[in-house]
Amino acid sequence: MNINIKSADGKATACLCGEIDHHNAKEIREELDRFILSSQPKELAIDFKEISFMDSSGIGLIMGRHKLITECGGKLIVKNPQLYIKRVLKLSGIERLVKITCDRL
Repeated sequence: MNINIKSADGKATACLCGEIDHHNAKEIREELDRFILSSQPKELAIDFKEISFMDSSGIGLIMGRHKLITECGGKLIVKNPQLYIKRVLKLSGIERLVKITCDRL
């Protein structure tokens, strides 16, 4: 799993690449949490464009980061999920908590 975080003017984007499953979700959580706690961004977008697979660990990942960043006064956005991931997120009710956006045409 690759995570590339870019930050400017209180906004950050974490580009994830690979798969999100129970094997690597803890590593992703820890890296994102370190960033959120140290940088306190007003907005964090997690870009799912390069995620090829996600199981229920991804839902937990999003919910936990939403809770943490909200406690820090920021907001979370999920960007560019693959269509099947977007469906899973909608079915889980995540979009009631987190904005889901897509840069693709």
